[in-house]
Amino acid sequence: MTSLARDAEFQKRLFFIQSILPLGLIAWDWSWGKLGANPVEFVTRTTGVLALVFLVITLLVTPLRKLLGWTWLARHRRTFGLFTFFYGALHALTYLVFDRALRWSTVPGDVWERPFIAVGALAFLLMVPLAVTSTNAMIKRLGGKAWTRLHRLTYVVAVAGAVHYWMIVKSDIRWPAAFGAAVALLLGYRVLALRKPLPSPVPSL
Repeated sequence: MTSLARDAEFQKRLFFIQSILPLGLIAWDWSWGKLGANPVEFVTRTTGVLALVFLVITLLVTPLRKLLGWTWLARHRRTFGLFTFFYGALHALTYLVFDRALRWSTVPGDVWERPFIAVGALAFLLMVPLAVTSTNAMIKRLGGKAWTRLHRLTYVVAVAGAVHYWMIVKSDIRWPAAFGAAVALLLGYRVLALRKPLPSPVPSL
């Protein structure tokens, strides 16, 4: 194995451990009863925020690669994207199992009373085809251009996720505003990148 391959493998394992660590901490605190008076709400909110964090990290890969020359980071974009889906799935599952007790007939009425659930459901459902087509085999099967077009749904997911978070919070909007600003900045960068040439990347350290 070459030095570059060893470095890539080490980075992959490191990012995986760091990405799964929050779930381990949640499980540890749950087992010790340290999630507060409403542990279900804590887990629901935390997994939702983690999904947004990994979504923003995924969107950051392209600007960092093009502006700073961090080409190595592109190899790990799939990991970040899959963890976005993973925590999004846990967020949805927590709601369905603990809030709705898997009583599917109660979901439409709850969506009517709390529209932010519909926005969150849209974001999650759009992530499903992105996760399913994340493998190399699916890229070859779809073709590069079709795959790229499909994965532009990530931008819709990002907007829906930020709106979902904004609609949930009723008082302190600093975190939803921060995520909204991050999404707007990262999508705005992509719009500008289409209109004018990007600056040459600085040498990677």
